[in-house]
Amino acid sequence: MAPTRARSGRALARRRLLSGTAIAGSLALAVAAAPTLAVAAPAAHTTDAEDAALAFDSAAYTTITVTVDGRPVKVRWYKELCYVANPVAAAAQQPGFGSQTTTISNTVCGFQSMNVFVPESAFGNQRAPIYFAVNNAGWMASYVKASVTDGASYGSSTSNVGAALKSGYVFADIASRSRRLVGADGSSPGKAPSAVVDAKAAVRYLRLNDAAMPGSAERIVVNGTSGGGALSSILGASGNSTAYDPYLAKIGAAGIDSKGRSTLRDDVFAVNAYCPITDLGNADVMYEWLYNVLGTRDETGSNAASGAAAEIAAKFPAYEKSLGLRNPDGTRLTAATMLKTIKYEVIRSAETYMKANAANTVPDLGENFVLTSGGTGGGGTTTTSYVNDWLDVDKATNKVVSLDMDKYFAFVATQASLKATPAFDAVGVFGNTTSGTETNLFGPYTQKYLNYTEYNWDHNDVAGDGSGLDDTGLTWDEYIRKSSTTVDDQLSLINPMDFVGTKADTAPNWYVRNGTRDRDTSFIVSINLDRALAADKDVKDLNYLMAWNQPHAGNYDVPEAMAWIEKAVAKAGDPLVTSHRG
Repeated sequence: MAPTRARSGRALARRRLLSGTAIAGSLALAVAAAPTLAVAAPAAHTTDAEDAALAFDSAAYTTITVTVDGRPVKVRWYKELCYVANPVAAAAQQPGFGSQTTTISNTVCGFQSMNVFVPESAFGNQRAPIYFAVNNAGWMASYVKASVTDGASYGSSTSNVGAALKSGYVFADIASRSRRLVGADGSSPGKAPSAVVDAKAAVRYLRLNDAAMPGSAERIVVNGTSGGGALSSILGASGNSTAYDPYLAKIGAAGIDSKGRSTLRDDVFAVNAYCPITDLGNADVMYEWLYNVLGTRDETGSNAASGAAAEIAAKFPAYEKSLGLRNPDGTRLTAATMLKTIKYEVIRSAETYMKANAANTVPDLGENFVLTSGGTGGGGTTTTSYVNDWLDVDKATNKVVSLDMDKYFAFVATQASLKATPAFDAVGVFGNTTSGTETNLFGPYTQKYLNYTEYNWDHNDVAGDGSGLDDTGLTWDEYIRKSSTTVDDQLSLINPMDFVGTKADTAPNWYVRNGTRDRDTSFIVSINLDRALAADKDVKDLNYLMAWNQPHAGNYDVPEAMAWIEKAVAKAGDPLVTSHRG
């Protein structure tokens, strides 16, 4: 079983308020011998046997040629570098889409490897940024992939891969364990916080080999979308936290000595996150409040479990208050001010979009939004029109005249149907055993899934699954009070909100985007993250925006994102002279 860590007071307060129990005395639940959120200065680094096994071979590459903006670029490909000394073996057959399976070739380290691509302009350049791409959509396990392939063509204005290569960045595709991974022994070794632990191990591999590898480990820019956006966010928020050291030691990560102490850093320079699905322990609460506060579920015919939706949503005001966040104008961010805050961000998004380019227009009231979807994987595109009945703009001044929040939410919930209730922790609830929600991210390796939120734990009705009141005889509150319970630790270790503003070393640079049409998670999630980051003294450059008319997607703004990265890199100066931490 994974080691239990001491609960932070802030994380406990959130969980206890949400469950309706008293906060007083909650710190007594901490396990005295467990690691905490504290950050200890790394011990002096000495190369041990595990670190020696992770040495980088600068000559072990294959040269491939790609085309970027019509010009050939030679790239050195360092293939499937295993970044841990004790990888977790995987089964050859892994889950694919739906009921399909897929066969993997690298069962030894295929989920704990990275492909590293070095463009010719970065050969021998130890100052180049490292574009660290995580690929965990939906918090799924990510088998090692190659975003750069021989003979491929990339455009730097539409492809983040092409833009990174053109800019002379080292491009790293990072594989990691997470949910749905099947171990060689048939277990589920991708349970939280495996994805975060693996990403940290990959950062440590880069730091261990920084002098031998092209690129600078002091300029790691983490990029990810959806679950990958969440992974990017927690990696950026939890730098050098000792809470992960026991997990890192178990897999033979670089820079963990024989006494379990860290001798290397795992903080990063920048985060480029899209629609991050973070704060999973409260994701259902934020989702149900958002789409029930104005009756959106009822209005769009998506409230089949209205009682459950109302009960879950009712927990939001106490939770939001517990965060103690403020808006840029100094006002408190609470349930009472949340709709006004979202409205402000949507207006800012529309006006930013219109001012950016004269060709960027918003349909007048009564005209149509024309949305195109599909077109990937060889499939065709679908075009659908929706009447703009919620936004009035003055095109002469590029200003929003009015925004009807009721109709805006209805638009979001119509152009993409809302998730069923519960949206994120549904397995085992109402007899559901086939849901694709994140329930299987939690629990021990030997268990398929474990409910991780109060309502869904108490309402699990699938007998024999080992989760919920029906099988354990314990309510959520009773279960969480047990010293042997680890699901709350699993939740905290993947939640950036539990690390931002603490002693962890938060990345100094953040570029976060969440589409104004994203119905996959609540807008509140990214807004809360932004407000928390704004109050963190480690954060020097915070660029947050709800991206105009974008769905749950990422890397749709490559020129803007890359310009921001280049500016941050230039401002930080020479990485061989100083780290990003000064």
